[in-house]
Amino acid sequence: MQSTEEAIRSVVQEVLSQLNNRGGYGSASSTSQRDGDWGVFSCVDQAVAAANDAQKQLLNSTLEDRAKALEIVRQICDTQAEELGRMELEETKIGRLDHKIEKLHLIKSIPGMEFMKTEAVSGDNGVSLTEYAPFGVIGAITPVTHSLPTLACNFINMVASGNTLVVNPHPGGAKIACEGVRRFNQAIYQATGLQNLVTILGTPTLESADAIFNHRGVPLLCVTGGPGVARAALAAKKRAIVAGPGNPPVVVDETADLENAAKSIIIGAAYDNNLLCIGEKEVFAVDSIFNELMSAMGRHGGYQLNDQQVAQLTSLAFSPPTEPGGHAVLNRDLIGKDASVLAGMIGVSVPAGTQLLYGETDTNNPFVPEEQMMPFVPFIRCRNADHGIELAKEFEHGFRHTSMIHSRNIETITKMGRIMDTTLFVQNGPCGAALGNGGEGYGSFSIATPTGEGVTNPMTFTRFRRSTTVGHFRVI
Repeated sequence: MQSTEEAIRSVVQEVLSQLNNRGGYGSASSTSQRDGDWGVFSCVDQAVAAANDAQKQLLNSTLEDRAKALEIVRQICDTQAEELGRMELEETKIGRLDHKIEKLHLIKSIPGMEFMKTEAVSGDNGVSLTEYAPFGVIGAITPVTHSLPTLACNFINMVASGNTLVVNPHPGGAKIACEGVRRFNQAIYQATGLQNLVTILGTPTLESADAIFNHRGVPLLCVTGGPGVARAALAAKKRAIVAGPGNPPVVVDETADLENAAKSIIIGAAYDNNLLCIGEKEVFAVDSIFNELMSAMGRHGGYQLNDQQVAQLTSLAFSPPTEPGGHAVLNRDLIGKDASVLAGMIGVSVPAGTQLLYGETDTNNPFVPEEQMMPFVPFIRCRNADHGIELAKEFEHGFRHTSMIHSRNIETITKMGRIMDTTLFVQNGPCGAALGNGGEGYGSFSIATPTGEGVTNPMTFTRFRRSTTVGHFRVI
């Protein structure tokens, strides 16, 4: 006998097959698209109104239909990953195609309705039920670094808990985000009759983001992006779940398995050309193993730059601060470029398959304090593990986002975990292990560090609600 889950998956596959056989989905580049078609709007008020209507539909529909909607998003991301990943790379021109595709495949593991729960207490005075209710329409801001994966992840988390969402994507990734929304909404409508569970601004601007932040029809915000948009969300006069910036450090001490450390740093820092906010951005290594670690990096896909080459790359990647005491200015044209492209810009030819550039610097190099998003990692010598942890704490800037350590000394690991106090803390593995990619646990593309929710899941987007019946329903 077919299980409910298998039945839902079968229905979803049939719907997606029918859509593909009829020539697919409305294209983001199609000139025949009308405003509001399959959830893509030009007006914030209309997008919010449609999302509110959809949320009422969602609450009046069955949980089976809700499960179908989630499965449709998972299936589209999984089965169409190569096409959609290629479209995202062509639009944004940052990152790596293999990792764009992999991130979409990972959507199938994002938690959904299985995270929702109801708690019950019974006694002499009756029964109380604690349920976790939706907020309504959630205003979401998505980044250019993971445009469609973040939107899909948010959809699954938010719709699982009974919400709908209105999205203001980063302008640099708006086309692929709109294409995803059209595909999701069209397939969901075919399978369930539910419309506009996600709406999106087709031409997003700072003004449209501000309108969503201040819209009376949007009771909750979820923002994934850099420091500017994070500050704007925190200044809004409503609750905001904010996935802000990070500058994740790595400490490697004298007890570490250096081959594993090198391999892990390469895997994490080279992932999508270091676009991940959790990615390894700078390494603080104990002097006694420093040279050996640098050699190990070269055996696992890294290419070491000498001092002169590091200086050349630094001068291309950063401009001096525009004011005294200010930050170096990142050259955004270099963000997410391949290691071979960066190397070529300074006249260096690297072997085929090189994933990451690295080199020794001191802490004055702007690659250390700044959250650069390119496949170059600075390595800094430290006197000992305590010195490495001290520097890691300083250059993580108190974001409390992510930190890594490679060590076999449990006391050192414990000390760093307590001192760093980061949302994600990885020992002896790459950064992605913290989100279920090579480690245990579930994943998410929104890691809410400034507001404390951490790795988001469906329960993140709920309200605590208690229903009490006095004097009845006790059966024991």
